[in-house]
Amino acid sequence: MTDPLHTTADPSETALADRVVPAEAGAARLWLLPTEVRDVVSFRGSIETAPDFSTDDDLAQHLVADLLDKGTQHRDRFTIAEALEGRGAQLSFYPDGLRLGFAGRALRDDLPDVLALLAEQLREPLLDADEFAKEQARAIAGVRRAMDSTGAQASGALKQCLYPSDHPNAVRTPEVELAGLEALTPERIRVFHADHVRSDGLKLAFVGDLDLEATTAAVRATLGDWAAHDQAARFTTDAASDAPGRVDVPMADKLNLDVRFGHALNLRRDDDHFLPLYVGNFILGGNFSARLMQTVRDEQGLTYGISSRVAGIAIEHGGHWRISVSLSQENLEDGIAATEAVVRDFVAQGVTEAELDEKQTTITGSHVVGLATTSGLATRLLVNAERGFPMTYLDEYPDLIHALTVEQVNAAIQRHFDPDALHVAVAGTLPDS
Repeated sequence: MTDPLHTTADPSETALADRVVPAEAGAARLWLLPTEVRDVVSFRGSIETAPDFSTDDDLAQHLVADLLDKGTQHRDRFTIAEALEGRGAQLSFYPDGLRLGFAGRALRDDLPDVLALLAEQLREPLLDADEFAKEQARAIAGVRRAMDSTGAQASGALKQCLYPSDHPNAVRTPEVELAGLEALTPERIRVFHADHVRSDGLKLAFVGDLDLEATTAAVRATLGDWAAHDQAARFTTDAASDAPGRVDVPMADKLNLDVRFGHALNLRRDDDHFLPLYVGNFILGGNFSARLMQTVRDEQGLTYGISSRVAGIAIEHGGHWRISVSLSQENLEDGIAATEAVVRDFVAQGVTEAELDEKQTTITGSHVVGLATTSGLATRLLVNAERGFPMTYLDEYPDLIHALTVEQVNAAIQRHFDPDALHVAVAGTLPDS
């Protein structure tokens, strides 16, 4: 029997863009992809919530996302759970920066009913005070757990050096975040929902055993008349790093420390330099055969884990370059020095033809794997639509990666990566000076 989560059609046989059917259903834009999967449909969607990042809108959005499945004006959370479980269906919600996202899966014949429930949760949530108190307490507990995590504290300290407070990638100090969560009220959440959770930028991607006309009609019937808020998000688009330096976050009884290196990257996801920079970084620290792992871990034995990534870059705003390494107390300073040495050599010398060939194969292989399930396909379709890219981009992506040359990758590395601009954040029990 076919696994309902896996497609059976070979994506190489027909271009993905040729199989995707775009549609409009009132306020919603749809991308529908029929596959050989029997009976099951996966979908992903999002709306633009226009948060003001100079306020607590991002915290309010997190709580709203947590509360959308906790009851509506017509059904309590238990009735909703029974309705989904009885159909073997799934619905979930998540905050996503400038957007609020949702994901689901249902049998083909149940899809209209599941979409009706989705619309009810989005448009008429209960936002009950008791449920609010539970989710607020969970969020506060999550911050307190993060305060005991060296990785979370090092990452947070780095971002505090890189981003102004009204940037979508900004991170509050734990104390400020706790105060912000504790100050939220049920009324504040209801106001945010009323003002921001509307149909603006409503996009949905459906993949699986689709009846195209019935799916479009179901979306039109449940979400097509949803009103917009017509607001614009308020945020700073670029990172604004302080002068580079080191920040230590002392933590008791944490003999294994986490270290983060990083600096701002003020380019966008549609920048011509993004792909060569992404591939270059992958060669440096993208997997177990990358430079950092080979040198700092395998050759020098200073760590069990080290990686790097280009993080937080979107169409709307810039992000940062980050190197992460875990080090014991006795290896802390040697590990920091070794990591910096590898990074400096990498930027100065660039990548080799052999490294580029290997990582091009790895990256394009991961892309294909991500398209192997209905859920993965729906996710890729949605993200592509959110970025405003043509659907042909998903077909062209492997060719774009393979077309990159050593010269292009090295030019991007030398233009955008600067070892002298790196901030360093260290969290854990520091060695005695």
